[in-house]
Amino acid sequence: MRVITGRAKGHKLKAPKGLGTRPMLDRVKESLFSVLEGYGPIRGRVLDLYAGTGALGIEFLSRGAEHADFVEQQPHVCAIIRDNLAHTRLAAYGRVHQMPVDRFLHHQRGTGSYDYIMMDPPYADPEIEQTIMTILENGLGHPGSLLIVGHSPRVNLADAYPGAVRIKYRRLGDSCFSIYRLAADTADGEPAA
Repeated sequence: MRVITGRAKGHKLKAPKGLGTRPMLDRVKESLFSVLEGYGPIRGRVLDLYAGTGALGIEFLSRGAEHADFVEQQPHVCAIIRDNLAHTRLAAYGRVHQMPVDRFLHHQRGTGSYDYIMMDPPYADPEIEQTIMTILENGLGHPGSLLIVGHSPRVNLADAYPGAVRIKYRRLGDSCFSIYRLAADTADGEPAA
């Protein structure tokens, strides 16, 4: 596992032993960032939920994001994220939050500060849609923010949720990602006129 491009290009990242985390494959990550950069240069603030090794948030930072918050519950995995940030010389641009995702989302209610919200939860997570709804209800993004969800092809996400519309779906083997654009003042998930 490595940083694909940008200021930390080529740096190898540590991963915890065992199967407790499931980092996004490099080819899926490459495809994701190719799509994201098609919407314009990577800038602003990033929220990396279920951060695991921190690889996705670090890739955002490497490509030009100004700051990333990493949310991970397990202490030993948080230590690996901090090591990876130090190794890539990006520690000044990231902050690691050791807590459950749901608690973090409620603490940040109404901040509207994130330009990219990345969530790559465990594939069997039955709460994936509830987490999406919590993000939208708690106002962590702003109109135009992108919500990126890594998921299994067996998980069927809606094309729209109140406050967000899916603008891209891509499947690569047994991995998928859906990208939603947050909209202003929506009642049915469609952008306000």
